[in-house]
Amino acid sequence: MESLDQQTITTSEVVQKATLAKQAAPRLSLLTTEQKNTALLLIADALIEETPSILTANAEDLHLGRKNGTSDSLLDRIALNEHRIAAMAEGLRQVAALPDPIGDILEQTTRPNGLNITKIRVPIGVIGIIYEARPNVTVDAAALCLKTGNAVVLRGGSAALSSNRRIVEVLHEALTRSDIPADSLQLIEDPDRSSVDQMLKLNGLLDVLIPRGGHSLIQNVVKNSTVPVIETGAGICHTYIDETADFQMALQIAINAKVQRPSVCNSMETMLVHERFAEQHLASIAEQFIANNVELRGNKQAQALFSAIKPASDEDWDTEYSDYILNIRIVSSLDEALQHIRLHGTQHSECIVTTNEANAERFLQEVDAAAVYHNASTRFTDGFEFGFGAEIGISTQKLHARGPMGLPALTSTKFRVLGNGQIRG
Repeated sequence: MESLDQQTITTSEVVQKATLAKQAAPRLSLLTTEQKNTALLLIADALIEETPSILTANAEDLHLGRKNGTSDSLLDRIALNEHRIAAMAEGLRQVAALPDPIGDILEQTTRPNGLNITKIRVPIGVIGIIYEARPNVTVDAAALCLKTGNAVVLRGGSAALSSNRRIVEVLHEALTRSDIPADSLQLIEDPDRSSVDQMLKLNGLLDVLIPRGGHSLIQNVVKNSTVPVIETGAGICHTYIDETADFQMALQIAINAKVQRPSVCNSMETMLVHERFAEQHLASIAEQFIANNVELRGNKQAQALFSAIKPASDEDWDTEYSDYILNIRIVSSLDEALQHIRLHGTQHSECIVTTNEANAERFLQEVDAAAVYHNASTRFTDGFEFGFGAEIGISTQKLHARGPMGLPALTSTKFRVLGNGQIRG
């Protein structure tokens, strides 16, 4: 006999919607590329047409957030405008224009006994995505999952519930005019944390979980899920300005990496500066950060060079601020910079600014991260910027997928084995 808890879970919104997605997945997996692309284009058009209603729903989330004292950085992640909605629609169109990986032949061989073995890409099945504040994730996840023939169960944060609900309503309406079953896309609206806990145990309904958000969310999913997890890690990203860096280039890259959108995971949290470069240029760069309302924290050497830099605590070097706060550490060498990154990085995105090609090559070879940069901002670690149309997340693990996850990362494989009566002796 089932316990009360088991009965409650069985009848929950989470299980009901995951079941609908599971039932829709086989039909979705059989659709042609043309059928899936047509659906994505319909969704893109619907987002543009329904921009006013989406913005109205988003305004409700923002009003509630301000009322509850939500930080400016979190409000920025929640906020939508016409430009951001247009970018979401453009992402859908780009995904539609990309090659469909489903059915791709990865390997093919004929064995001595005559068996013909072909390895092909197939959908994973049903993907669960647990994320926090950004409503664009709702659209990006839907686009990539549906294009790859995967049903998707979304559980966004309560801070963006009105926005996500309206976006999914728009997407569902568009799907009813396509060949994709509308049940392929599900949104869990229950804001209670128990809905997340239930998703973590939905073996048999969900094939994989992908968490997107802060460190605590990701670690909760990784540590407690019995469903397989693709881990998207926190973004404690570094920019190392080497002794020979061009000043103007270093300034532009550093400011962009921190200020352009500090609330996202590929923004810079710590700037490492070679002592010789710092002696000449740190004050000028620091002044630009101050002008952009960035609070600076640093080691003693950095404080000695610019008085407005506050002392950095041991915890600061391991903090993903996602805000207008930046750590600055003066280092004596490339080796010291590499050691700092090894100790405090999260294997997300790391950058070196230098004209020394040997140092650049060492950095690119030795830094263990999903994306490593020479003379470019870490803000480019993004599915859209990498040409994927959108991304399901940025994986910092090493199994299955790493870095911005586009269409191929949402596939599994199948072996097709053709014979003519072979049996094993």
